[in-house]
Amino acid sequence: MTDKKVSYVWESQRTAKACETIDCPEYDVYKDFKRDPTGFYVLVRINWHINRIEVAVCNKDHEIMKIFSGRKCQDVYDAIFKYEKKHSLTWFKEKTHIAYLGKELKKAELAIVLGQTSYFQE
Repeated sequence: MTDKKVSYVWESQRTAKACETIDCPEYDVYKDFKRDPTGFYVLVRINWHINRIEVAVCNKDHEIMKIFSGRKCQDVYDAIFKYEKKHSLTWFKEKTHIAYLGKELKKAELAIVLGQTSYFQE
């Protein structure tokens, strides 16, 4: 954290008096990684035969519970979260895992749009 005051303008957005800029440390994928306490995790891939993003939600026993398929990243994460809510499930408690899912979905979508021949989940 830093005590520097914000010295720039965000278009027409007003800045609160207590606003500050926080310098973010670099994330270490090994040291900073935490498993979700629910035990659930996701596998992300592109089905190149139909140009769709697929996400498999897996349990702690490494079984695929559900597979979500969509054309765009927002289609997929929206469907996952709606399904989770509709069925009173808790697949993701850790916010970093939700952010990770969004990041991987966007990478997959960009790979399709750019016509890349490969996508690798981090």
